[in-house]
Amino acid sequence: MLEEPTSLRIDDPGVRALFTEPARFQSWLDVEAALARAQAELGIIPEGAAREIVRKAHLPLLDLAAVREGLARTGHPLVPLVWELDRACEGDAGGYVHWGATTQNVTQTGQLLQVRRAHEIFLRQLATILTTLAHLAERTRDVLLPGRTHGQHAVPATFGFKVAVWIDELGRHVERLQACEGRVFVAMLGGGAGTLASLGELGLATQERMAAHLGMAPMPLPARTIGDHQAEYVTLLGMLAATCSKIGREIYTLMKQEFGEVEEPVPPGTVGSSTMPQKRNPKLSQDIIAAAAQIRALVPLALEAMQTEHEADRTTSIMMSRAVVQACELTGDMLERLAVLMDGLQVFPDRMRENLDLSGGLIMSEALMLELGRQIGRQRAHDAVYEAAQASVTQARPFREMLALDPHVSAGLTPSQMEALLDPARYTGLCRELAERGAARGREIAAAIARRPGPAGA
Repeated sequence: MLEEPTSLRIDDPGVRALFTEPARFQSWLDVEAALARAQAELGIIPEGAAREIVRKAHLPLLDLAAVREGLARTGHPLVPLVWELDRACEGDAGGYVHWGATTQNVTQTGQLLQVRRAHEIFLRQLATILTTLAHLAERTRDVLLPGRTHGQHAVPATFGFKVAVWIDELGRHVERLQACEGRVFVAMLGGGAGTLASLGELGLATQERMAAHLGMAPMPLPARTIGDHQAEYVTLLGMLAATCSKIGREIYTLMKQEFGEVEEPVPPGTVGSSTMPQKRNPKLSQDIIAAAAQIRALVPLALEAMQTEHEADRTTSIMMSRAVVQACELTGDMLERLAVLMDGLQVFPDRMRENLDLSGGLIMSEALMLELGRQIGRQRAHDAVYEAAQASVTQARPFREMLALDPHVSAGLTPSQMEALLDPARYTGLCRELAERGAARGREIAAAIARRPGPAGA
C-alpha cells in the first residue's frame, strides 16, 4: 500500500477491503447461492435445498476457523468453504452445494464480482476528479503560461487549456471502462473443462440464470482458458494509470523551484525531509507516478496469463488473479491521491507570467512570422524572424532590437504592430474556449456517472 503523506489524510476508497479473505470467501458464497437458485428454477436441484443454501451462504453463519483449517490441510482454495457450507445447511440441502461446477467457475466469477464493485468505486473517483478539474479549467482558462514542446518554450498557452487536455483524456478512459462492462463482468459455469458435461442440455440455461442472479452477463463460451476479458480490464487500468502518471509528472515538474508554477497541497506540519527542513516535496505526485508504474507493469503479466495450455491451467489462473487484484488495489490508491492533489492544487499565475517572459519575446516568433508573412511571404518571413531569434540568443541581445535591425521586418511591420505582436495575451488561440469546453465535458461525464444505477445483484 502506498505511504500516506505526513499531515495529509488519504482516505481508503474501499477497494482493498473488497479483496480481503472474508470478502473473497463471501463472493464465492454469493456465486454458490446464485448457482443453487438457478438450478432450482430449472429443476436440477430441489427448491427447498436451494432456499437453504441461499439462507446459509453468508460467511458470519459459517465456522471460518474450520475453513482455514481445511485450507491448511487440503491446499485447495475452495473445497473447505464448500464443506463448511454443506455442514451448515440443514437436512440434505448441503448435498446440492456446488452441483456441476468446478472451482474456477466459482472463484473467477466471484473475483469478477469483487472487481465490478471496485469498478464502481473507480468511476466515482473519476467523477470527483473530473468535477474538480472542471472548476480548475474554468478558473484558469485565461491564466497565461509558456506552452512548451520538447521541453522548450513554444507558443503561449493557458493553464486552463492544459487542464482541459487532462479532462479530455480521462473522459475517454471513463468511456472505455464503461464500454468494457459487458465483456468483462461475466459469469462462468462450464464445469471441469468448459464443456458443460456435468449439466448437459441445461448447462447454458443454468449459466444464464446464475449470471442474472449475480447481475452479470453469461460467458458466451464458458471455457476455462479464456482470459482476454480480464486482461482487457488490466490493460484499461494500465492506460488510465499512464494518464494519471502523466498528470502527476507535470505537477511534479511545474512544482520545481525552477518553474514554481504550481504546488500540490502541503498542509502545515508536513515534513519533507529528515535532514533538510526547507523541503516541500511533491509526495502525492510521486505516489501517483509510483502506483501508475506498478499498474502498467501488471499489463504484461495479464497478457502472459492469457496463454493457458489445453483446457485449464492453474498457473495462468494464479497469474491473472494476481494481476487483476493488484491492479485494482493500486488504481484505487492512485485515483484517491489524484483527487486529493487536484482538490488542493495551488496555481501561481504571477510566476507563470514571469516564466512566459523569460525569453524576452522569443515565444512570440510564430505570431511575428505569420503576420510578416502576409507582407513578404511565409518562407522569407520565417527566415527573417529565425535570423533575429537566433542572433538574440547567441549574442545575448534583446529580441526586439534584433528584429528592428532586419530590413524585411522593419519594412513589413510598424513599431506599434511589432509591440502588439509581442504580447503573449493576444496569441493564445482557442485556449479559453477549449478550457470552457473541457470544463463542460468534465461536468457532463461526472453527472452521467452519478446517474448510473447500482449493479444488479450487488
